[in-house]
Amino acid sequence: MRKNKSFRSAFTLIELLLVMVIIVILASIVVPKMTGISQRGNKTKATAEISSFKTALQMFETDCGRFPTSEEGLRALKEAPAGVQNYKPGGYMDDVPATDPWGHPYIYKCPGTHHPDGFDVYSWGPDGHEGGGDDIGNWSENSQ
Repeated sequence: MRKNKSFRSAFTLIELLLVMVIIVILASIVVPKMTGISQRGNKTKATAEISSFKTALQMFETDCGRFPTSEEGLRALKEAPAGVQNYKPGGYMDDVPATDPWGHPYIYKCPGTHHPDGFDVYSWGPDGHEGGGDDIGNWSENSQ
C-alpha cells in the first residue's frame, strides 16, 4: 500500500527574505570599500602622471634652455615645438596622456601660478572643476 506523502522541497518565504537580507548587508559593507579603492587608485595614477610630466619638463628645460610655453603645452614632450634647439630625438615621454583618470584634460601653465619661475601642471581631480580641495598638482605635497 502506498501512502500519499508530500515532501517539502521548496524554500519558505521567510528563508528567502533572510538570505536576501544577508546579501544586502554584505553588499552594503563591500561596495563602499570598493569605490574608495577606485578613487584612491585614480588619485595615485594622477599623482604619478604629474610626477612624470614634472621630470620630463625638467629634462626639456635642461636640453632646450626653457620650459614649453602654455600654448605648446604638454604635447611638446612628445613632438618638438617649432624653433626649439637641442630637442631630444624621440621626445621626452613615450606616451603623453591627454586626460587624467577622470577623463578631464591635464592643465599646463608656464609661467605657473604656484611656480612663477617655472610651471604648473595639474588635474582638477574627481570633480572636474578648479578648486574644491581635490585638485592634484606639482605643488601638492603628494606630487613633489
